[in-house]
Amino acid sequence: MEVGAAAFERRLPRLRGRVRRAAFLAIDMEFTGLYSTATQNNKPSLFDSPVELYLKARQSIQRFTVTQLGLAIFSNENSNKYVVHSYNFFLFPSTWGVTDVEFALSASSIQFLSHYGFDYNKFLKDGIPYMNEVQEKIFSQHLLAGSWNISSVVNRDVLKKAIDEVTCWVGAAEEEETLILQDLSGYQVFEVQLVLRQALQNVWTQPLGDKKVMVKKVSPQHRWLLENSPYDSCRKELILLSARGFTNLFQTLVKAKKPLVGHNMLMDLMHLHDKFYKPLPESYEEFKRNIHNLFPVLIDTKTVTKSVWKKHPFPRVSNLLEIYSVLCSSNLNSKDSACPVITPASDCSRYVLLKSAHLLLCGYTDDAVEVDSSFSRYLPVLAEYLNKVNVIRGGVASINFSGEDAPCQRPPLLVVHVRGWSGLNERQIRQEFKAFCHFDVRRLSKDQFLLLSNKFKHVRRVLRDANHPPRLGVSIYRHWRHSPSISCLLQVSGIVALWSLLAFVLGGAPCCSF
Repeated sequence: MEVGAAAFERRLPRLRGRVRRAAFLAIDMEFTGLYSTATQNNKPSLFDSPVELYLKARQSIQRFTVTQLGLAIFSNENSNKYVVHSYNFFLFPSTWGVTDVEFALSASSIQFLSHYGFDYNKFLKDGIPYMNEVQEKIFSQHLLAGSWNISSVVNRDVLKKAIDEVTCWVGAAEEEETLILQDLSGYQVFEVQLVLRQALQNVWTQPLGDKKVMVKKVSPQHRWLLENSPYDSCRKELILLSARGFTNLFQTLVKAKKPLVGHNMLMDLMHLHDKFYKPLPESYEEFKRNIHNLFPVLIDTKTVTKSVWKKHPFPRVSNLLEIYSVLCSSNLNSKDSACPVITPASDCSRYVLLKSAHLLLCGYTDDAVEVDSSFSRYLPVLAEYLNKVNVIRGGVASINFSGEDAPCQRPPLLVVHVRGWSGLNERQIRQEFKAFCHFDVRRLSKDQFLLLSNKFKHVRRVLRDANHPPRLGVSIYRHWRHSPSISCLLQVSGIVALWSLLAFVLGGAPCCSF
């Protein structure tokens, strides 16, 4: 189900109820870009430590925004039956307040979304507003002080038209006479009322729904009574609730503390933190603590399925659709009648986690296994994967949000020795070895480069093949032999030893006597 700003507030109470009753939640997000090209070397590398990886991603998160957030709410109806409600929320940064948010667009990301039918009109015209805690605090202060402003040019034009219409009308109008303003969308309804109430002391406003606001001419005494009424639909807390938009649902997700599921979800989590909670901190460890406090149980299906592939003889696939197809294969389903049954309440039914967890629980033997497939039974078998979010490309396989990041097994590091080929850079080295595989390259010294791959077969192929350029020698990196610091230390030690030997020889020679 697609949800935009026009329908969000109406659906919010039911969404909150479903989240509170859920067994677990799943999210997926779309962005205006992934990795910023504004700074050099900003793409992730196998050489990156978790801190370096985070700082690179942080720069990109700050430049791009979220276009859509998909939320699936799973309810455990009985031992092995789940009902899932799926929503796609179109999001757009709030244009109401003192800050006009800027964001970048990546051509490849826009092309990708267009290819899969993303509706940019809904994103731009009906996107649900949102703000993080810092933005909310600034907005609230200006709202209470009456010093808020309107960033959107479109909204300014709408307001000018409304003010002109009311100003022309109010002079000749009698008390209790009304005027209906129409074609107001989103929080234009609030903005028009705030402006009119502040500018004209003899009018009162009230929203009528369906993009309309009623303006009534009133006496000063009647105006005072209305201003102090608890039923005023333009109270500051209601305005803040509307301006907060999707952040209201985000806060419900946080309070519910349900297990949160995603696929390769690191960027999703960083955007959740930055857009709806607080700007991303400079400290990697602080980011991990914050996310763990917000969502104590994280499950990355990429981390889980990688383990399933190791334990079961399934084809190696990567994207979610392929994974789902493998897990739903006829051979698999015919052997296990206790596999969880998922009943979609909408038009989407491809859910990977439950099938993966069921395989781990049953051990997937040739005999049918009757087990209770309620979600609480799956958590113990998923325990070793909890809070370990997959890293697509980096110096670790996953980020552990509830502990220290474990080092991963990587193929040996290779070193390239350049002979008689001056001016070679990392990009050219990468191009020379492109025929073998995609290596990450880092300069070691003037005539040495490091090569790193995440596949052992690629390293074996390069070491075994003699067809690489003759002026490039390749060997396994040995720290004691190839490290510039070790080489420098050995050279200094050699010089010191030589001078010591020379001093000993000269100092120990017999003196001539006359």
